[in-house]
Amino acid sequence: MKKLKVAFATDDGKSFMSRHFGDAEHYYIYEIDNNNADFIKKIDNTTEEEKIHADPKKAKGITNLLSEENVNVVVSKIFGPNINRIKKKFVCIVVKDEKIEKSINNICNNMENIFREWEKGKERKHLSF
Repeated sequence: MKKLKVAFATDDGKSFMSRHFGDAEHYYIYEIDNNNADFIKKIDNTTEEEKIHADPKKAKGITNLLSEENVNVVVSKIFGPNINRIKKKFVCIVVKDEKIEKSINNICNNMENIFREWEKGKERKHLSF
């Protein structure tokens, strides 16, 4: 069974925050398949503050941080303009949910769609659940 590593943008590990993905205090990493979600680890967002809006250095910092963890998918309520840069490396999912737990269920139920998007490589679009 295929699995994906998914990073959820959060400040408290339970809920999404109402800021851009790159502004989260932490990323909670899960390994997810159609039936299960296993918490792997919490990583702190150690990227520098943006000097300008949609700073390419910020996007590169986030990409490097999450690529080190072999993340495939990133999830948040809000993404800024840098989504156009990070979607080349990750499947970006915009959610309406407040709680990470609810989004995990939605991801489990949409794994085939997520894999299809992942396989598009740099041409991928963001998904919304």
